[in-house]
Amino acid sequence: TGTGRGVSGGGPVELHAAYEECGRIVRASASSFHQAFRLLPAERRRSLEALYAYCRVVDDAADDGGDAQAQVAWWREELSRVLAGTPTHPVGVALADSLQRFAIPPQHLVEILDGMAMDLVPQRFATFADLRRYCYHVAAAVGLATIPIFGCRDPQSLVYAEALGIALQLTNIVRDLAEDAERGRVYLPLEDLQRFGYSERDLVTHTQNDAFRALIAFECARARELYAAARAALTPTDRRALAPAEGMRLVYQRVLGTIAARPEAVFGPQVRLPRWQKVGLAGLAWLRTRIPSAPAVTTRQESPA
Repeated sequence: TGTGRGVSGGGPVELHAAYEECGRIVRASASSFHQAFRLLPAERRRSLEALYAYCRVVDDAADDGGDAQAQVAWWREELSRVLAGTPTHPVGVALADSLQRFAIPPQHLVEILDGMAMDLVPQRFATFADLRRYCYHVAAAVGLATIPIFGCRDPQSLVYAEALGIALQLTNIVRDLAEDAERGRVYLPLEDLQRFGYSERDLVTHTQNDAFRALIAFECARARELYAAARAALTPTDRRALAPAEGMRLVYQRVLGTIAARPEAVFGPQVRLPRWQKVGLAGLAWLRTRIPSAPAVTTRQESPA
């Protein structure tokens, strides 16, 4: 699906079928986002699925072995066709329609593609500022693109989206530390590794020592600060609109909390929440955004432990 160039047979893609394909990609990904998407009205949900499917297929293209450069180049061409209203891929067809429906800023779609292109060659980030720039492209830009789909009206929601996107990506990086290291990818800033005296080799050999525990605690604390910044930017005007994003926040904060409590978990099977917890947290987010007096403090559901 994702990395296929154009449409099989070369014929036009019917809009309904294009959105159906996006929904299939979302379901196949088993993403934590899927339950949160269900909180949206159908039209907005379809467009959010189109945006997610775009991120998914572009990410798959960037991971496509020796052909990755060509695949990403093809998606740059397809994105130009999307913006011109002449897409050829089912995901592109749905995305072009969503751009028209919700006035998604095109620059964020370009930024997302630029972020995926960053992964074509394994790289190291010297500082957190460098890592944050990467996180902006692969995650925060996605959040910024969702703001018009959610129906937000307050400019402060852009601050929310950027902080949340970076927090989600940092959580992913911490969760996937060992798996990424085995593929020659270390996303944590080199300044952090040096600060705690934990080497890349320690990471590859799954060394668990005081330096490792201090490093994980530091990264978890940084992510929690970003989640707190997102919560602080959640305005009364857009609380209801951002219920799906709040659902994602609660799910990922629970994952982060699991890792903070058991740092060694990053060396085992990927930390995931069971479906019933995802559903419960999505429901909790929906309820909270409909209670005007809901406190902004961290609850047990969001606890780092």
